[in-house]
Amino acid sequence: MSLLIKNGEIVTASERYVSDIYCEGEIITRIDRGIAAPRGAEVIDAKGKFVFPGFIDPHVHIYLAFMGTFAKDTYATASKAALVGGTTTLIEMCCPSRQEDTLKGFELWMKNAVGKSACDFSFHMGVSRFDDRTEKQLRQIVKRGVSSFKVFLAYKGAFGVDDTELYRTLKLAKELGVIVTAHCENETLVAERQKELLAAGKTDPGQHHESRPPAVEAEGVHHLMTFAELTGATTYIVHLSCKEALDQAIAARQRGVRVSVETLIQYLLLDKTYAEKPKFEGAKYVMSPPLRDKQNQEILWNGLRDGLVQTVATDHCPFDFREQKAMGKNDFTRIPNGIPSLEERINLLYTYGVKTGKIDLHTFVNAASTQVAKTFDLFPRKGTIQPGADADLVVFNPDYRGKISAKTQRMNVDYSAFEGWKIEGRPSVVTVRGQVAVRDGKFVGKHGHGKFLQRKPSHF
Repeated sequence: MSLLIKNGEIVTASERYVSDIYCEGEIITRIDRGIAAPRGAEVIDAKGKFVFPGFIDPHVHIYLAFMGTFAKDTYATASKAALVGGTTTLIEMCCPSRQEDTLKGFELWMKNAVGKSACDFSFHMGVSRFDDRTEKQLRQIVKRGVSSFKVFLAYKGAFGVDDTELYRTLKLAKELGVIVTAHCENETLVAERQKELLAAGKTDPGQHHESRPPAVEAEGVHHLMTFAELTGATTYIVHLSCKEALDQAIAARQRGVRVSVETLIQYLLLDKTYAEKPKFEGAKYVMSPPLRDKQNQEILWNGLRDGLVQTVATDHCPFDFREQKAMGKNDFTRIPNGIPSLEERINLLYTYGVKTGKIDLHTFVNAASTQVAKTFDLFPRKGTIQPGADADLVVFNPDYRGKISAKTQRMNVDYSAFEGWKIEGRPSVVTVRGQVAVRDGKFVGKHGHGKFLQRKPSHF
């Protein structure tokens, strides 16, 4: 069935105008004023509302074994939460450990998503070790439609690569035209500081920040930038949290290093005092890199506004507070890392970014959709509103008023890091390739409708 969205104010990364959008065969086929509804078409009146391109979260974890436990979401729950929040495409981190086979890991992640997701999806292929066998498998995975790798400069012995592996991964990426996304922290500094803090009896969640302060993240970024400069690889720093790390990325960019920067909605709105809450409440806010001093928020908002920071993601990692986070009750190093935010990213970014004047609507769309699509070989299929693009559309009601609550969220986790926060505006209709998936906060889509998005490096 065809779809006609009438009278909405279309907003992309560069344009803003009132028009109708006609969709058929999963794509946008016409944009114009006064389009008459063909017989049988579903018509949605978007008068007084914005129409955005479907939003893309470039950094999520759905299936994840971490610190002796498993993330709580599945594609059934996570894709529903994403869509209700206006996110129509996910890029998940496929993260087999050093002990696991790379290709088998990719197949496992695919199995967990194909036929189950209600939204479209792709992967960053984790490289947790690099040898001849891994190289052959990575080449095969790229041919199957994955054009980005993920490396950890942290989590030694689990996901982390050594410097030889890092160099060879970047060299292969340069050869294949693949972008390398990277978690940047110095794993040795983290490990040593953790030992010192625990030996001193400092075990509460607030110590997580002290084990990996800004200098540790900045050193990780500097380390990656040195390797990227020498190999010529294109890189993307995930979850950058502070000025010190951003300064290193900017300096490298000025030297000619190809590097993009992602920050998270959590870093823009939360600070390290949340992780210092008493009675172990701070464990809800433990993630890596950790929440920082509040002064970093203005720097990151300004970075978004000025184009120094390219994207806003979530690093969605859903671990229950009562049972899973409690593993670290007497040892902060055992708290599963993550602040689940997949469902609320867009509403929070609009309410506390656009409505407060920190960023404009075009930056909002660019950072949460368009730039992600351009960076990860999805544009113009995704990330924009134009004829020929997938009909992933978000009709957004700016007049909605509500509050965030764990009681009403779709994410499969027992708390919300933003409990009670006020929201101004939310998606009223969300479509995935022309199929309506959300109406007024309720999921009405189909699990299994989501497709694996094959991506090819630009020179393939």
